[in-house]
Amino acid sequence: MTNQLEQLKRFTTVVADTGNFLQLAQFTPRDATTNPSLILKAVLSPDYAPLLKDTVAAHRGEPLDAIVDQVLVRFGLEILKVVPGRVSTEVDARLSFDTAATIARAHRLIKLYEAAGIGRERVLIKIASTWEGIQAARALEREGIHCNLTLLFAFCQAVACGEAGVQLISPFVGRIYDWYKKSAGSAWDEAAKAGANDPGVQSVAQIFAYYKKHGVATEVMGASFRNIGQIQALAGCDLLTISPDLLAQLQASEAPLTRALNADAARSAELPKVSYDEAGFRYALNQDAMATEKLAEGIRLFAIDAGKLDQLIESL
Repeated sequence: MTNQLEQLKRFTTVVADTGNFLQLAQFTPRDATTNPSLILKAVLSPDYAPLLKDTVAAHRGEPLDAIVDQVLVRFGLEILKVVPGRVSTEVDARLSFDTAATIARAHRLIKLYEAAGIGRERVLIKIASTWEGIQAARALEREGIHCNLTLLFAFCQAVACGEAGVQLISPFVGRIYDWYKKSAGSAWDEAAKAGANDPGVQSVAQIFAYYKKHGVATEVMGASFRNIGQIQALAGCDLLTISPDLLAQLQASEAPLTRALNADAARSAELPKVSYDEAGFRYALNQDAMATEKLAEGIRLFAIDAGKLDQLIESL
């Protein structure tokens, strides 16, 4: 019997969500994603401490932000030795509201990869799905620098990313689920909100259907999973980025897995086309309390971990 991870790969491109490249080979993902929190977690491990020290030593005397980018790219290069596809490398979350600075940092990351012999087609620049971040991605995509728009919680963010010609988006299933569960408190019914009824799953399914209905080329990659039920309910999504723990759970199960999302069915859905200018985007995001709160929280948390990575590098 084929395990669930292999069954999932029949419907969906599987991506590993980790900075721990030593774990990757056993799951044979096509791509891998990283973020400041995952990189920080990796460099605090004894397995990766020498890599960090070597990279910092090789670039001592350079500006701190330049050394950080060298560390991020070093991890990306190691990941690309294991995965055949793409790696996502994130722009500093503290630049999430600065379009020009985001573009400049993306240019530097791409130059570092290209200097190491990696073509830009194997790199996705991760950027927060703020209005400023989406406009940075619009400009970068025109240059052939492909982007992964992250911290995506609202439908308006997905629509704006599609209109900007972004390569890929990462709607955060688990963090949406977290918000609704916390908001409901004791009234939350876990069984009733599982699978296709999970609010995080429903958000991704709506975006997937809208993109397929209206011919939006942007790839949809569900992210931030809390359990394998959420993953199973999104089988058929373009891509899913999954932590090593959940990849292992899928690999350990031989229960049948069926396609949940279908592009052909989505094309016949009743979903009107919408569009957002800046004012409309900001208002729609403001009207979504969950998305507003989780976007702000996500940027804060990534910024905190970016600061911790800065401090760690300065201490070496």
